[in-house]
Amino acid sequence: MFNEMMRAEIWLQDHVESQQGIEDLASRLGYSTSQVRRRFKQCFGLSPSAYRDILRLEKAARLLIFTPYPIQTIAARCGYQNHSAFSRAFLRYHNLTPRQYRQEQRIRLYRHPYRQEHSGDPPSFEICKLPSRQALVTRLYQHERESHLDNLRKLSQNIRGANALPERLRQGPGIALIHHLPLDSKVERIDLGPLIDEASTAGVAIPVSFRLLELPAQRHACVPIESLDDIPAVVQYLVSEGLPKKRCFASGEAIRVEWNDSDMTMQLPIHRE
Repeated sequence: MFNEMMRAEIWLQDHVESQQGIEDLASRLGYSTSQVRRRFKQCFGLSPSAYRDILRLEKAARLLIFTPYPIQTIAARCGYQNHSAFSRAFLRYHNLTPRQYRQEQRIRLYRHPYRQEHSGDPPSFEICKLPSRQALVTRLYQHERESHLDNLRKLSQNIRGANALPERLRQGPGIALIHHLPLDSKVERIDLGPLIDEASTAGVAIPVSFRLLELPAQRHACVPIESLDDIPAVVQYLVSEGLPKKRCFASGEAIRVEWNDSDMTMQLPIHRE
């Protein structure tokens, strides 16, 4: 049941902007709407509608902080057709209006640790146009976060279903898409697994808990990191100072962390102004 509800949760994330309802999700899964609501709540503690509301409002928070988009545009991108309804829902969830939230959070961004003398120099970064790629990933929820590179690799090798993957995939380069950082979230989730190509997956049966994820070609701010704990401070610096100097801004999409035998790199999706 959990794998089916995981697919349901991913569908909700992928359709945040859409007006499709739970009936469409139930039809896709082959269940009645009452079955989907009951099973989803058993797995996630919330109804599908309440869960999607959280996804929408947390996405809106990221877009308000990271992007220059008007509030009405952000509301539409988060599935709200009515600006007033969006503002009311946002106020209930974040205890601030969208405008107040944007102003308050941007002030906090400029207080990043690298502005303090004892915190060292700001991280160096490059703007990289990463090619389109594929990964085999599974989704983790509310997990015990693994900070060090070796632990992240170990986690990717021991997640549910990973032992069914060929050794060459489990030992190769990996990627994590972290959907909640750098903000706090009620629905923490990470997509984790190996990067692949057609040759490496020929004849491989994909475990039921994994899915093929297309990573489109896109610009990223790429920063070498030692630990996942570095990410919040690095993102603060990039968004408040580093990216504006290069006339770029963060897109609000999931942060990627890519690793190989010796290195770990954070990749922040960006757009040019």
